[in-house]
Amino acid sequence: MSWKKDTADGTRPNSPIDAESDPVLERALHDFRANAHAWSQAAYGQPRAQVHVARSGWRPAAAWALGCALAAGSLSGAFYAHHQRAAMAARLALRERTAQQQQLTAQQQRAADEDLLATVDSDISREVPAAMEPLAQLMDEDAAR
Repeated sequence: MSWKKDTADGTRPNSPIDAESDPVLERALHDFRANAHAWSQAAYGQPRAQVHVARSGWRPAAAWALGCALAAGSLSGAFYAHHQRAAMAARLALRERTAQQQQLTAQQQRAADEDLLATVDSDISREVPAAMEPLAQLMDEDAAR
């Protein structure tokens, strides 16, 4: 459909160039049309080069996530090792303190035992036990008469 009205014989009125009446123009248009069709067929007939579209949007995110997980694991491992060393040092210090207290207690117990033995020795070294002393005095008086 044309926006211009055709005449009864199919020609357009006031047309400056009539392709049917000019064979040179008809040949040029035919050659142009043939070249356009040939170019289109050649362009569509060529094998297409495969374009590799990088669809790795998740890969950088996964790399960051794994890197962060690795860093967090390393840091938590270091903190755990430091904590274990500190706990072991605290346990060793507690053991040393306990050993020193036990040694001090043992020395005090030995001193108390020696005092007790000295008391027992002084009690035993008497000629007469304290309970029997009045009787011993009576015997001494009888021996003196």
